[in-house]
Formats: sequence, structure tokens, C-alpha cells
Amino acid sequence: MAHSSIDEFETKTDIARLHSSCIYPEDLPRVPKVGVPTRQNLFKKIAETTKEMFFPDDPLRQFKGQPRSKKFMLGLQYIFPILEWGRNYNLIKFKGDLIAGLTIASLSIPQGIGYAKLANLSPKYGLYSGFVPPLVYAFLGTSRDIAIGPVAVVSLLMGSMLRNVIDPVINATEYTRLAFTATFFAGITQAALGFFRLGFLIDFLSHATIIGFMGGAAITIGLQQLKGFLGIVNFTTQADIVSVMRSVFSAAPHGWSWQNILIGASFLIFLLITKYIGKKNKKLFWVSAIAPFTSLVLATFFVYITHAQQNGVQTVSNIQKGINPSSANELYFTGTYLVSGIRIGVVAGMIALTESIAIGRTFASVNDYQLDGNKEMMSLGLMNVVGSVTSCYVTTGSFSRSAVNYMAGCKTAASNIVMAIIVLLVLELITPVFAYTPNAVISAIIISAVVSLIDIEAAVLIWKTDKFDFLACLGAFIGTVFDSVEIGLLIAVCISFIKILLQVTRPRTAILGNIPRTTVYRNIQQYPEATKVPGVLIVRVDSAIYFSNSNYVRERILRWLTDEDEQLKAKDLPRIQFLIIEMSPITDIDTSGIHSLEELNRSLQKRNVQFVIANPGPEVMEKLHASKFTDLIDNKNIFVTVKDAVATCAPKMVEEA
Repeated sequence: MAHSSIDEFETKTDIARLHSSCIYPEDLPRVPKVGVPTRQNLFKKIAETTKEMFFPDDPLRQFKGQPRSKKFMLGLQYIFPILEWGRNYNLIKFKGDLIAGLTIASLSIPQGIGYAKLANLSPKYGLYSGFVPPLVYAFLGTSRDIAIGPVAVVSLLMGSMLRNVIDPVINATEYTRLAFTATFFAGITQAALGFFRLGFLIDFLSHATIIGFMGGAAITIGLQQLKGFLGIVNFTTQADIVSVMRSVFSAAPHGWSWQNILIGASFLIFLLITKYIGKKNKKLFWVSAIAPFTSLVLATFFVYITHAQQNGVQTVSNIQKGINPSSANELYFTGTYLVSGIRIGVVAGMIALTESIAIGRTFASVNDYQLDGNKEMMSLGLMNVVGSVTSCYVTTGSFSRSAVNYMAGCKTAASNIVMAIIVLLVLELITPVFAYTPNAVISAIIISAVVSLIDIEAAVLIWKTDKFDFLACLGAFIGTVFDSVEIGLLIAVCISFIKILLQVTRPRTAILGNIPRTTVYRNIQQYPEATKVPGVLIVRVDSAIYFSNSNYVRERILRWLTDEDEQLKAKDLPRIQFLIIEMSPITDIDTSGIHSLEELNRSLQKRNVQFVIANPGPEVMEKLHASKFTDLIDNKNIFVTVKDAVATCAPKMVEEA
């Protein structure tokens, strides 16, 4: 009996010593109670949630309290931002916009011709798309840095998807009409997303996905240019790397043209050198900016004076003079091609929107001004709708031309107007000259342009940061390179959704310990010095608890409780008597989550363990109170902080011991 009394005394002494760092109730002011928020009206709550989702940056607040005439002017300025920045326009700004406009025009003209061919369209449509859409955007757009026009990725995407419906060689007229139809529905999609403020949908394409997709598209685009670069006549219509390389090597060596290779290689080296110079010295950006147009002029002049087109050098087809003809009566609003036009338009519109919004946000952040994302979507949408009826295909913001626009010193969207005027002059005056432009130089210009889309540094950073993100990036890249752009996107989106599902269904949880000489409790894996409180298991759930993860959370906590008890039993230490759940990261809970907590409480009662919660948020506390769960576990077991919970539980353990 004496020996038993000694053991009992030592056990109590050990527990008291282990809790010597804890703060007890008698040492603190009265522990505050967790308040229950006032229950809100259901309709008011729905209205506030809806407003926060769709109108986080309410554009109508500037209209409040204004006279009718002022509201009218503000309304016009909201629809046409040019009316706002145009009031303060001056000669200094015009000088910057003029230089920037001339610079991006020198990029837009050769790239427009090349990207149109990438979309399997006549080169003239690339020039048309560099005239009307930039003018429309200048009046409606909110970004002062974006340069509008055809872009490589969207051109490749449209060319790939359109070709699956109509053969561009056999049925060129129907193919072009379908391209206009897809452009119309791309614009409708973009405008609708902006009007209904659904821009958050494009965020489902993560940064990692875009990096992989862009890199894969760059490889695919580069491979497509081997036809013009090598002068191959019979080339595959497939975009995957296997088909392209098979086509290239099956044509070698007799199907290759040394004249085209010489022209293409010479100008590609020139373009890459100028790009390197511009990258090394930011002040010399104009060297790489005017290099494509310089290459175009020199190559065209060389072919013209040498008549190289008669000696195997392939050239751009003749482009008719004149501005955009109307294509309003060529859109498919009925018939078998309507559904295809809608499908292609929605996909192309979303990709174009993602690229442009990303570019706009980047430069807005650099220049410290606000970009209205939803207004931007409506602007891009209306721009493409107008473009579809003026013989243009899908256009959007170009990263390369926007970067040049910014470095050239653009001040407003007027740089797009300058660019459009230059393209207009080209259409009216010198388009017949392009009949002497070799395809090889266009291929070289496109290859040099898409090289920057391959961001190896970003991919390496993604690998170091998040392996699952890298898997999405790699999936998008492999799918695009080895199959098609559509498959690459599908793989990337599927992997991203799987990641979201895993995060939702398997939320992160952690066991907390006390940081020595403090009242702070942190994850014991992140802070090795943190010590567990004897007899108390403190768990934190880093997610809202919904039907999708409630069972997992309950089972995970019980598994931890079982493991802890087994470890304590093996060491002959007191078992767990209190389970404290730190609820501050739990932003919300549904009925399934509450039901799981009730089941958890029943399991704990069978183990003679008390259920304690700490720091529940207002949403969670309101629902726990409404469901009577707070009565189930006793309101005395709800604390403001983990410190308060431990300080209350520790004396009880000592008493029980």
C-alpha cells in the first residue's frame, strides 16, 4: 500500500511539473466566452454573398449622390474610357504613343501574316485583324499597355479545331466562314463573362497550367514552321510532334529546299541576336522590336531583285489591296456548322481572355493603376464581335507586343490607334508587295517570337514549389506537344480539378504543441521545439468542413487519438482526457460537417474523452448554435483561444489524477 501511495504521489507530481508552464485560471482574468453572432436575415445574407461574388469592386458606387447630368457623363466614361483619359491628353503623351504605336506596328504586320497562316487562313486576315480590333479596343479597353492583334497560341488553337471540322484547302470558303462564326461566339462568350461578372471562371486555368500549355504550344508552333523554313511542299496537317517529325524526315533530303533553308536560317540567327541584345540591354529594346519588320523588308526586297521565287523560294500569296470587307452575311447562325462555331468560339474566347487578362493585370501592377477585369472582358468581347463582321478572326492582347508597347513608352491606349493606322496604310498601299515575301522569313519571325513562350525558369520554380502544380504543367505540355492543343488543355484542366478535389476532400490537419515559455500553440511538425500537453490532444483543421470532407476529418482525428493513446500507454503515461479542436481556420461548416462532429462527440464519450473547441468563427459558431451542438458539448467547453482551453483543462487533469 505504501508503494502504491508513492507511485500515486509521483504521478501527480509529474503532471503538475509538466503543467508548470501553463497559465491557470486563478492566474488570469476571467476566461471570456465565445459570442454567438446575431442571426442574419436569409435574403439579406444571400444578397450580400451574391454582391461579394459578382460585385467585389462595385463600379456603380461612383454614381451615388451625383446629379443626372453627371451620371450620364460618368456612364459614357465607363462605357468609353477614352472619354476619361482623352480629356487630359497632351502632346507629351502623344509622342510616347506615336513611338510605341510605330514600334508595335512593325511587329504586328509580319506576325499578323504569319499567325493567319498558323490558323490556316489567308495572310490578309492577319492584317485585317490588326486594323479594326485595335481601334475598337482603344475606345473600350481599360488597359493602357495592351497591344491588340492576332496571337500565336489562339491562332494555333483555332487552326487545329477548325481543321477538324472543315478542310482549309478543299473548302477554303466554308473554313473562313466558320472562323468568322467562331470569332463571333468567342466575342459573345467574353462579353457575357464580363457582363454577368463571371470572370472568376478563367481562374480555373492555373498559372502552372498556363506555363505548361504555353510551352507546349510554342514547341508545336515552332514545329509547324518547319514547312516554310525547309520549303517542304507536302506537309502533314497534324500538329503533334510525332506526325510533324515523320513528315519532316520523310521529305528529307530531296523534299527540302536549300534556298528556303538559307533564307530562314540567316534571318532566324539575325532575329535571335537582336532579341538577345534587347534582353541584355533594356534601352536597346527597339533593336529586337523592329527586327521582324526589317527582316520582312530585306527578305522581300532580296526576292524581288533576284526573282528567287522562280528558283524554288516559296512566297506569301498575293494579298489584295483595301481595308476589311464586311463578313456579317458570312456567319453561320443555322445549319450543321453552327454548333461547331459555338464550341470553337467558346474555347478560343476563354484562352484569349485568359492571356489578355493576365497581361493586363501584370502591366497594371507594374504601372500602379486599376484594371477593371469584368469591363476588360466586355471590351474584348465587343471587339471580337465587331471583328467577326469585318473579316477578322479572334484577337486578344499579345504579350510580346504589349511588352514592346510598354518599353517603347506608351502612355495610353492611343498606341493601338497609331498601330491600326499604320496597318491601314499597309492595306491600302503596299499589300501587293507581300507576293515577294518568302515563307521562310515568316517562319523565322514566328519561331523567334514563340521562343519567349517557353519559360523554363518558371517550370523549375513550380517543380521546387509544388509537385502537383508541376504535374499539371507537365500534363499540359505533353498533351499539347504529343497530341493537340485541345488535349493539352483538357489534361491540364483535369489535373487542376483533381488537385482541387484532393484539397477539398483531404484537408490539411495538424497536431498542435506549446511553444516553450509562451502561450502560443503551433504545428509540432513545423516547430519541433513545440511540446504536447500531457493528457490533451490539440488538433487544427485547416479547411472548411463540408459533406465532401467531414467523414475524413472525423476519421483522421479519431486515428490520431488512437495513435496517441497507444504511444502513451506504451510509455506508461496518462491517457488523453481532452480533445481540443482549434477552429479558427474553419471558415464554414455545413450540416454534414455538424453531423460528423456529433458522431465524433459520441465516439469521444465512449472513450471518456471530453470534446473542447477553441476560437470558432462567426459563421461556424452561428451554425453550431442553431443546430444545438453547443448544448451537446456544453457551452463551458467552448473557448476563445487554445490557451484558455488548456488552462481550464489542465487543473481538471491534475484533480482527476
